[in-house]
Amino acid sequence: MSGKRPTSVHPYIPELKERLRKGEIDRRDFLSMATRLGVAASAAYAMAGSILGEAPVRRAMAQAPKKGGVMRCSMNVKEMTDPAIYDWSEKGNLGRHMTEPLVRINKDNMAEGYLAERWEASDDLKTWTFHLRKNVKWSNGDDFGADDVVFNFERWLDPKTGSSNQGRFSSMTTMVDTGKKDENGKPVMSKVAAPGAVEKVDDHTVRFHLNVADISLPEAMGDYPALIVHRRFSEEGGDLSKNPVGTGPFTLTKYSVGEIAQYQKRTDAPWWGGDVHLDGLVYIDHGDDPAAMIAAMASDQVDTNYRTSVEQVGTVGAIPHLVTYDTVTAQTGVARMKVTEKPFDNKLVRQAVQACMDHAKLLEIAYQGLGAPGEDHHVSPIHPEYAKLPTLKQDYAKAKKLLADAGFPNGLKTRIDCVANPTWEQNAVKAIAEMCRPAGIDVAINIMPGGTYWDRWMTTPFGFTSWTHRALGVQVLNLAYRLGVAWNESSYSNPEFDKMLDQALGILDVNERRKVMAKLEQILQDDAVFIQPFWRSEFIAANKRVKNIYCQVANEHHYNNVWMA
Repeated sequence: MSGKRPTSVHPYIPELKERLRKGEIDRRDFLSMATRLGVAASAAYAMAGSILGEAPVRRAMAQAPKKGGVMRCSMNVKEMTDPAIYDWSEKGNLGRHMTEPLVRINKDNMAEGYLAERWEASDDLKTWTFHLRKNVKWSNGDDFGADDVVFNFERWLDPKTGSSNQGRFSSMTTMVDTGKKDENGKPVMSKVAAPGAVEKVDDHTVRFHLNVADISLPEAMGDYPALIVHRRFSEEGGDLSKNPVGTGPFTLTKYSVGEIAQYQKRTDAPWWGGDVHLDGLVYIDHGDDPAAMIAAMASDQVDTNYRTSVEQVGTVGAIPHLVTYDTVTAQTGVARMKVTEKPFDNKLVRQAVQACMDHAKLLEIAYQGLGAPGEDHHVSPIHPEYAKLPTLKQDYAKAKKLLADAGFPNGLKTRIDCVANPTWEQNAVKAIAEMCRPAGIDVAINIMPGGTYWDRWMTTPFGFTSWTHRALGVQVLNLAYRLGVAWNESSYSNPEFDKMLDQALGILDVNERRKVMAKLEQILQDDAVFIQPFWRSEFIAANKRVKNIYCQVANEHHYNNVWMA
């Protein structure tokens, strides 16, 4: 076991409070770090208020919540068999009303305890102890406890499952020899759970022993593939849609892919989170055409939606009975080049494509300026450890020279795959292709249905992939660019990058972590693994009668406290 035994308050908390008092960190960084180290959100707000001399915020007297009603939401109804292998946020929303995470990312982008009531980390961040809520009932009558959590982690870390969670929790894994040889006679290695990584302390306590420090562990537990299923999930068929056992406030009553998902409030036992105001929820699939969703909202066939596309914000805003909600996010899209496939195995080619880009103009053309320009390193200005690098500049002379040096003096023809909807993605791709043209890079665009693209997103040599919000920059890099993780769609492999990422994951001080993050950002930018046009704001709409709803940074639907007037 590494580090000292966890205690109730992490020893860094007093230093963190002092740094806030001195103005060395801001309120957002303090709240983010304090909650990450196990301080309850309410306590963290109180600490910050006391240090900064802020009076407690008094909420205005609001209308008392009304019980009853069924809320209808327009959203694609996708396959939802196994949360461990979810790869769409919509799947996460279908699952989260029944199955729940240990940690939830709240409206303020902070980790808050959910099925885990609280947690503590050791001084060296290698030992994390999570205390689970008691008196939580599964919808089949069983008690929720440590056995459920251990089952999920063991399953996530098993390479046979194929879960992206193996990358999220890579600090609990180790490489082993499979006993097989590749075509060159070298051993075939596999990543598996490290011995003793997950320990059941008692029925409501689980301790995690990490190989390397990981400051992002609580946030990783809040991602949508980390919904906790029942400990007998596999032996009872491994299909949530057919056996919808969960701890959440609702239970599934009707489900058809591409059509409808219907839920009703649980009646078998009180939900651990308290009162649930709605009697039920219905997701209705209106397809990929946003016009169908808008028509449904305008005619009062649905009460809210999964997302309002940026092109439709004005149209929706003009409908009198609708309210638009928005939020600044770390959601983005990347035109990623597979570094193992020609011609993108040549870094000079990737750098030539990068030199053609004007990111500010991409934001304006494809997303109406509603966001922030990208910097080709996938760390957002709203991430606490973000480091500002010098702005990339469009330079066609540089692009032509790089192409010539790469062996393409007469230009290059290639193709990029992207989805048809949402339309901002194909608009971004069209703008990228147009910017490449003056350098002699001819990019053909292959627009395809979303399902078709997502069948090949990991294999296409050049593709545009949307990425949802994650609370921390290190969390994103760990999930998408570390060697061997499930969602490394570019096949990027850089031992120096991985080693430096391990270093960043172990740094508590956000200002010190930012120094390492600057180097990580520079490595990704210099290697030109992808073109990231912009960071985008997100929008939803809801009927005025829908109360206590908000646009969550990762498009998660937190409907347990929503009610209908």
